[in-house]
Amino acid sequence: MKRGSNFFLTATIFFSRKHDSQCHVWNEDVLVCSCNYITDKEIREVITNLLDEDCWQLIVPAKVYHAMEKRGRCCGCFPNVVDIIIQTTEEYHARRHSTETEIFDFMSRLKQFHEENRRADIERRQKSHRAA
Repeated sequence: MKRGSNFFLTATIFFSRKHDSQCHVWNEDVLVCSCNYITDKEIREVITNLLDEDCWQLIVPAKVYHAMEKRGRCCGCFPNVVDIIIQTTEEYHARRHSTETEIFDFMSRLKQFHEENRRADIERRQKSHRAA
């Protein structure tokens, strides 16, 4: 690798398991965001740190990028970041042995948050998008 370069190459290894028709990809550092040169490992570390602060907070790509002091540019990576958030959060709570009560409480708070924001969106539309 050339010194002082912002680019790096990663080797991609494809494999399949015995009796498994799907092809899997293994790589230590997969480049998720080519605009900001962010790898999946960096994203997972940030998500884990956020979960350590409050394991029941709602994590979205913008929050992850903000924690890394970066911005989504083309935002084409956001669907992959959402997948990483979901996977990392599930693994985190599996290691933590979260109880059904904690999960139910979190889902209730999430539903309430969604309803409050939905009502605010409806009110904004009614006030600002009136027909003349």
